[in-house]
Parts: sequence; C-alpha cells; structure tokens
Amino acid sequence: MPEAQRKIRVLIVTDEMEVGGTQRQILHMVLGLDRDRFEPTVLYFRNPSFFVDQLERANVPVLRVDKHWRIDPAFIQRLRRVVRDGHYDVMHCFALTGELWGAVVHALVAPERRPVLLTSIRNTFDWDRPLHRAIKRWVMRRSWRVVANSEAGARSAQQSMRLPPELIRVIYNGVTAPALAPQAAAGMRTELGVAPNAPLILFVGRLVEQKDVSTLLRAMGRLGEPRCVLLIAGAGPLRQALETQAAVLGVGESVRFLGQRDDTPALMSAADMVVLLSLVEGLSNVVLESMMCGRTVIASRTGGNVELVEHERTGLLFEVGDDASLARCMRRLVDNPGLRVALGQAARDKALRAFSVPAMVAAFAAQYEEAAQGRVPLS
Repeated sequence: MPEAQRKIRVLIVTDEMEVGGTQRQILHMVLGLDRDRFEPTVLYFRNPSFFVDQLERANVPVLRVDKHWRIDPAFIQRLRRVVRDGHYDVMHCFALTGELWGAVVHALVAPERRPVLLTSIRNTFDWDRPLHRAIKRWVMRRSWRVVANSEAGARSAQQSMRLPPELIRVIYNGVTAPALAPQAAAGMRTELGVAPNAPLILFVGRLVEQKDVSTLLRAMGRLGEPRCVLLIAGAGPLRQALETQAAVLGVGESVRFLGQRDDTPALMSAADMVVLLSLVEGLSNVVLESMMCGRTVIASRTGGNVELVEHERTGLLFEVGDDASLARCMRRLVDNPGLRVALGQAARDKALRAFSVPAMVAAFAAQYEEAAQGRVPLS
C-alpha cells in the first residue's frame, strides 16, 4: 500500500474573531478546505463571536492567545511557542495587527521550524498612516506571497509600497447563495413589523466612521418618504450618536437599529435594496451577499465596490459622502420596482459566475499547496 500523503498544516492568524468581513471569509475558506488534504487551525487574539462556535462545531481547532498590552512580551512568547511547536507548513496572517505579530514571531522561530508566511490585503486604507505603512511594508516584504481580495487593493498596495507585482495574487471573496424558503422574506417583515408594501432599505455593517452611516441618515432625511423603513443591522461605538442623529433629522420613526445579527441573508431577502456607504473599501462581503440574494445594491464609488457593482447594470453607485446623490439613487429604486428586480437579477447572475465560495477556496488551496511544496516538513 502506498504511504498516505501527509496533510498540509495551515495556521490562520487574525487579531479578532468578531463578526466582520475578514472573519466571515476566514470562516468560509477554512470550512471549505478539503480535510483529506489540509489540517487548518485558526488562531486569534481577542473578541470571539459565533464564528468561533461554528468552527469548533466543524472540528476545526481554534486557539486564543490573549494580548493584554500594546507591546506584550508574554503574548509574543506564547504566540512564538504555538508557531514553533505546531509543525505548520503554512502560516497565513490577516488584519494589520495579526500580520504584524504573526510576522514578528515568524522571524523569531528557527528556520527549520518556520512555516511559509502569507499575508493579506483586505482593503485600501491599512497603510494610510506612515507608521502603518512602514509596518505593512515590512510584513509584506517578509512574506512569500500576499493575497489581495480586490484589484483595487492590489494596485494601491503595490503603488504605495513599491512591491513587485509578482508578490501579489488576487483572490476574490466568495459567498454562498442562501437557501431560504419562499416565505422567508414575508416572515422576516412580519417579525420586524414592516408592512408588506413598505419600501425596505437595509444597511449591514459595523457602526464605525469608515462605514459612514451618517450619510445614509442624511439621505433618508432628503428622501422624505414616510413609507420607507431603514434597517441598520450591526453594532459599534457610533450607535448612540447615530440614533441621536436620526432623531434630530426627523427620521427616527423610520429607522430601526437592530444590533448585531446572525441572519443577514433573511434580512436581505426581505429588503428591497441594500446600501453600502464605506469611505474606503476592499471587497465587501455585504455587497456580495446582497448580490447572491438578488438584491439591488447602492454602493459608494470606492475601492473594490466598482469591481462588483456596475452602475445601472448590476446596481447603482454614488460618490463617497454625497447624501444628495444617494437619496436620488434611493428614490429611483423606491419609485421603480421593475428596475430593482432587473438590477437584482443581473447582480445575482454576476455573483454566481464570479464570486462563489468553491472558487475562492480552490484558489486559496492552490496557494497553500504551492507554498508547502517549498518547505521540508519536520518528521
């Protein structure tokens, strides 16, 4: 009998496992890897969520290495031991602090125990500040390869940090087509107390400056449509300020803050349109998931959004921070249900073609296999 092929041991490192786009892609990718070929482990520093529970239910090892201080020598030593003793073939780091400390301990591990290092480009703003740019440049130049989730992110990083183009590979985010019962949309509207014929607008994301929810509230004020209901699904430090803003603008009765949700496909199925307003963006999972649900997306014209949303073909685009333009886009879709349906169907067709989870997983698997081929594992 031929000897069984040794599985490739992959360590995924991220700073936190709260509900976010990067963490959702880690979840999809890790759960999609062929367990006959790969042994994935996920390591994080803080902020668990139900994503951790899903990984553990799938028998994926999840390690938490707590980091207590900005510079935490004890944390570095604990992380170094995990990497040194884990016999990993590949170490793929996500998020700026995950990449920084992952690369630091990678440098501290003896070469014969050192996995091949991959890092990531998930947006176009990690390197806006000089210190962050210096960290990102050091991390990426230590990497065997850097995986970007959009062409926009790849170009921005390459130009800002003078990286050789052969260092970067683009692997688009992948999302699944939700399996929802036909009555799911009506049931969700009933649960939320939204009338069947009320135009329903949805925002999904963290309530932080980068997501620019304040522009959406101003657009709601401009829209002046009492039939419309805006759902804001997400948590974050700006919630109280945004609730106050909605009240001041006179749209408080039309806006519902739902907090963090784990049923976003059902919310999307109930919505008439989904709005993403990011000031800067890599490749948005919210946009992709909305497209998979056949919902029309209105997105800010930035970063990877323009790779996903083709204006007036698969959705609508508006200029960053322009609440008047956003309100006009919303008015078009409120007044024209046929346009909503046509754009949503075109968006779904595009998502199914180009942004499936199997395609993303296969691309990551190919990178990990290529990386592992250049490393002789310990016996």
